[in-house]
Parts: sequence; structure tokens; C-alpha cells
Amino acid sequence: MKIFIIDDDREFSNVVEEMILRGVGSVEIKIQHFTNAIAAINATAEDVPDLIFLDVLLDGPDGFTFLNEMQSYEDLAQVPVVLLTSLDFTGRDLKRYGVVSILNKSEMTPEQINKLVEQYGRIEAGKGEEDDK
Repeated sequence: MKIFIIDDDREFSNVVEEMILRGVGSVEIKIQHFTNAIAAINATAEDVPDLIFLDVLLDGPDGFTFLNEMQSYEDLAQVPVVLLTSLDFTGRDLKRYGVVSILNKSEMTPEQINKLVEQYGRIEAGKGEEDDK
């Protein structure tokens, strides 16, 4: 399973990675960090992720620029995206961008992160690396 974490705050993205890794047990997960949208889009040419955690306010092009670019590629448009933000998107439907959930950075919990990884990360319970071959 491949997860992209796109956030210009590396310390915060490390916290998100720790939350993910603590909750997945023996499932092998490859996590890539990106501090800007351009690097993340460039990386998708080689490696399409199963799930993306995305900050909206990034240095350079913002998260919505990234989402718009994703939607222009058939394979990327299918990747579920979780927005991690301190902005209020209450009442906004962002499904057309592939957004499956919005978590407030200051209130999110490891349980929320892990539930999303299980739900959208294409993990089968009890499956490890040897079962993926």
C-alpha cells in the first residue's frame, strides 16, 4: 500500500505518518512525504498512491491546484484524498476532487486517521507483504 502525505510542515507530516504506522499492524505501507504540490504530482508519474493525505495551504501551488491537476489524469482521479486542514470547509462538497474526508489538523485523532487508512487504503485485514505478491 502506498500513501502520500503532502504538507509543507514536515514535523506535522511525521506525526501523521506515526499515526498511520501505529494503527496498521503488519500491513506493509510505503509512505512518501512531499512539501509541495509540484513534487507530489511529479512523483505520481512513477508511483500512483492508494491514498493521499493533503494539506490545503502549501508553499507554492496550493492543495486545490494539486486536486485539479489530479482530476485531469484518469488513474489519479480515482485516488481517495483526505484533506488535513485548519480551514473550515463545512457544507462544501469536495467529492468531485476525490476528497473522501476532511480532518481538522488541531482536532484529528489517530483513530480517525486509521479508520480512513483501513476504509480507503485498499487493505485487507490480516494481509501482509507476502499476501500482496
